[in-house]
Amino acid sequence: MAATTLPSITRRATQPPIPHQPATAKTRPAVLALDLGTTTGWALRNQDGGITSGTITFKPSRFEGGGMRFLRFRTWLTEVATLSGSLGQIVFEEVRAHAGTDAAHIYGGFLAHLSAWCEERGIPYQGVPVGTIKAFATGKGNANKAAMISAMQARGFRPADDNEADAIALLLWATDTVGGRA
Repeated sequence: MAATTLPSITRRATQPPIPHQPATAKTRPAVLALDLGTTTGWALRNQDGGITSGTITFKPSRFEGGGMRFLRFRTWLTEVATLSGSLGQIVFEEVRAHAGTDAAHIYGGFLAHLSAWCEERGIPYQGVPVGTIKAFATGKGNANKAAMISAMQARGFRPADDNEADAIALLLWATDTVGGRA
């Protein structure tokens, strides 16, 4: 795939640096959290516990077919898995109601490709209901986008938008529930 067709990725550390861990510290598999959509929010807890997050856009260009967004998504997943060293789990925001038909179709496509990609590699994956993520982050299961961003800012993160904020909240939910450092 030509470099010009790859989507632009926004990567940055969104939390203060984590203190250095001695070489004897155990590493754990990385956890990836996704807010699926044309603009996908993502958050990754790497093997040493550091968290990186951002957004990536899979909008097709003028001269691409509709399936290109999904091919780029799969390529991006493979890149993240390779760079993380060992993806132990993927969690994603499980959306049950969409604003429109196109959004539902796009979400379904991303979900189909994500689940097939995980199955091919033996990586566990789990959907988490939107209300569960919002209640964990804000205390309200129907919190709005601004409340989600504020909740993540209160935890020391700097999400660029609600997609990234949702992914960070989802990652914290996934790692806090198993006692990990988030």
